[in-house]
Amino acid sequence: MKAIIQDLSFEQIKELASSLGQPAFRARQLYEGITQGKDISQISTLPNSFKERLLTEFEDCAVKIKEVFESSDGTKKFLFELADGNIIEGVLMSYKYGNTQCVSTQVGCRMGCKFCASTLNGLIRNLSPGEILSQILKVNAAYGGTKEKRAVTNVVLMGSGEPFDNYANVVQFLKNLTSQEGLNISPRNISLSTCGLVDKMYAFAEENIPLNLTVSLHQTTDSERARTMPIANKWSIAEILQACDNYFAKTGRRYIFEYSLIEGENCDRRHAEELINLLKGRPCHVNLIRLNEVNERTLKATDEKSAYRFLGLLEKGGLSATLRRQIGSDIGGACGQLRASYIKKQGD
Repeated sequence: MKAIIQDLSFEQIKELASSLGQPAFRARQLYEGITQGKDISQISTLPNSFKERLLTEFEDCAVKIKEVFESSDGTKKFLFELADGNIIEGVLMSYKYGNTQCVSTQVGCRMGCKFCASTLNGLIRNLSPGEILSQILKVNAAYGGTKEKRAVTNVVLMGSGEPFDNYANVVQFLKNLTSQEGLNISPRNISLSTCGLVDKMYAFAEENIPLNLTVSLHQTTDSERARTMPIANKWSIAEILQACDNYFAKTGRRYIFEYSLIEGENCDRRHAEELINLLKGRPCHVNLIRLNEVNERTLKATDEKSAYRFLGLLEKGGLSATLRRQIGSDIGGACGQLRASYIKKQGD
């Protein structure tokens, strides 16, 4: 596999063009073409000799849209194929305020959370900064978006993989995504979800990328959390809360806790009271999610009535909380479900 040109910042593109004997304006043409979601061979403003030289070192297409599935609610699920043949997935969700794209940061995942399909086949490899970015560039272009008027207005790093387990590549991706020369998406329109890699949470607070930090919590005690999230054996909830406090102190951004409601596991009155005691008074929000059930797992979602009852208890207890509407369930909308289904079909 060759290098990925979308990995490079605008400054690095300028250095590359110069090293290949090209005038400065060629670097801008190349970078603008990439930002428009074009493959190297599709950038018509570049001379063929320059493109041919680039293609000796770089993949023409880092990420291509292999299949698109559309839900009855308008949600679109993408299977992406990487240059080495690996498959990842993403989602485009429409809201009143714009379109949010959920991107993957790894092929597979090694965190082992028992409610997530991304972990079923373990971690295959990390995605490069340009492979993460190209998911957005391709979807933005496919739906008529430009740099100035984007079809993708918000980005969430909540697809396959643990972003902080691919720390350096994710940070570079975020720098490229927020660059003025690129799509220039504000950090305020980006959310990153982690299962709680505390050391990386502290490191990220120093990166000066004040995005919306989201932590997958899903339980109120360490022992219960460890039943479904192996990471709980390394980092405690208390340590996660301290890292969240540090992030707020450094960035001024309140943090968000994801809490998947699992029948018989974490959504009775006791859990609501414990969650209130744990989080009340903190600059945070609780995002409740009815579990997206995974065929290969035994965990079941709570019913809608119980979910709203749990939400009511949290609100009565003084927590800021919402129940996320379920979208894309008819197309395998949860992390890893579509990829897992595709891999199974290929093996049959």
